[in-house]
Amino acid sequence: MRPDGPTMAAPEESLRRRKTGYSHPEPESPPVPGRDPAGSPAHLHAGTFWLTRIVLLKALAFVYFVAFLVAFHQNKQLIGDRGLLPCRVFLKNFQQYFQDKTSWEVFSYMPTILWLTDWSDTNSTLDSLALLGLGISSFVLITGCANMLLMAALWGLYMSLVNVGHVWYSFGWESQLLETGFLGIFLCPLWTLSRLPQHTPTSRIVLWGFRWLIFRIMLGAGLIKIRGDRCWRDLTCMDFHYETQPVPNPVAYYLHHSPWWFHRFETLSNHFIELLVPFFLFLGRRACIIHGALQILFQAILIVSGNLSFLNWLTMVPSLACFDDATLGFLFPSGPGSLKDRVLQMQREIRGPRPKPRFGSVVRRAANVSLGILLAWLSVPVVLNLLSSRQVMNTHFNSLHIVNTYGAFGSITKERTEVILQGTASPNTSAPDTVWEDYEFKCKPGDPSRRPCLISPYHYRLDWLMWFAAFQTYEHNDWILHLAGKLLASDAEALSLLAHNPFASRPPPRWVRGEHYRYKFSRPGGRHAAEGKWWVRKRIGAYFPPLSLEELRPYFRDRGWPLPQAL
Repeated sequence: MRPDGPTMAAPEESLRRRKTGYSHPEPESPPVPGRDPAGSPAHLHAGTFWLTRIVLLKALAFVYFVAFLVAFHQNKQLIGDRGLLPCRVFLKNFQQYFQDKTSWEVFSYMPTILWLTDWSDTNSTLDSLALLGLGISSFVLITGCANMLLMAALWGLYMSLVNVGHVWYSFGWESQLLETGFLGIFLCPLWTLSRLPQHTPTSRIVLWGFRWLIFRIMLGAGLIKIRGDRCWRDLTCMDFHYETQPVPNPVAYYLHHSPWWFHRFETLSNHFIELLVPFFLFLGRRACIIHGALQILFQAILIVSGNLSFLNWLTMVPSLACFDDATLGFLFPSGPGSLKDRVLQMQREIRGPRPKPRFGSVVRRAANVSLGILLAWLSVPVVLNLLSSRQVMNTHFNSLHIVNTYGAFGSITKERTEVILQGTASPNTSAPDTVWEDYEFKCKPGDPSRRPCLISPYHYRLDWLMWFAAFQTYEHNDWILHLAGKLLASDAEALSLLAHNPFASRPPPRWVRGEHYRYKFSRPGGRHAAEGKWWVRKRIGAYFPPLSLEELRPYFRDRGWPLPQAL
């Protein structure tokens, strides 16, 4: 009997389909966002940089936030109306020097918003600039989106402070932040505030601008070492670095006492990271990613081992341009409607037929090409400097600080010296019973029993300048006498820069002097360490002699500094 019912026929039909490879099409289900057609989680493709831009903007905004926070807390005391080096005096002297120039020429030599403000109250102006910078950087940091106007405002605000900051803003990372911030302007659309501006993909020219920046930073740092101090060539610099760096932290104490072979390994690793790894940028995607990872790891180690302001945090920023969306995707949550899902959809659209270019896209492309030409042109003296046997570091060749030279620790000091400011209430400084009491700074070594501080990325500008002043004489650092005069008057602004005022509950001192000391880390397990001392110090001699407020008044008048008023 021949079976002809549908139930018995089903296996035969199924077998026939398997043999021929044919089957009836199943009804299609709509694709699930964030998943590929097979139903497994979708992965971002390499070669796009939407998420990279968000990470870059957030990282740059963080550094800007710290920089403006430091400015808000310290500018009044350093360059304000009654600061140690008032910017009003600096501006007047600059204006007088260029008195035969037009206003535009003066501005082009030193661009700053302060030229347009009333100098009778620079404190308010400085605070306003810092607060505005804090507000904008906070917005970008929290939201991860910005436009060219906001990033240009951050750059212009900070440049205005750097150009009037005198020696307090003379560190290499100030120019580095301005160059990084200038590139950050071109990461963004002109007006749109969106984390994923669909019609403004991240420019490859801007990304290579960031990569060119980190290349110059690291190679410049490596070359200045090899050409500089002999200890970098005989691998002994790390025997001294942790003890003699500007502001050591607690970890530096223990790293200093590491075995000799560890210090040799550190120095060799430093040369590898700074002299060889930068060339990974030009060896393809994988090598570029390895470069970015190694540079960020290297900067993280430097952050742990010392208080180098926001320098290392800032140096991480251009390294982020080495990573594309596929590499950074793990930083972002998945799921329908998430940033990763939206980027995946945009990547699919890019692979489809391209629409006719919009006018804004054409203009932006022209602007990016112009930026590339500008960077190439401004890089000529920088490259010549890198190739020169007389290489200079931390120098800018234009008033906008766009393309600069960089480098750090080309020479290493082999012993640490400190200037200790002391005051006394005694009328006679030479009397045998005169008691001198130490002023303590926020972070720099002073009291041997005080634990080294841990403040990175924050930056105490006065503490750093005191480290430099210890290598020179007070004649090269006249601001230190201004500080002494303010201590004689118990000036509240100046004292806010210090950690301890021995005359806080008493009348101001009659005399202030500077003493020169040699400092060394105590030996773990030794007598001084057992007494709770991190440092061992020995007096070298006088840095400047005992001074009274009356003796300093003519000195202040000659320099146009406000006269301190004794309390």
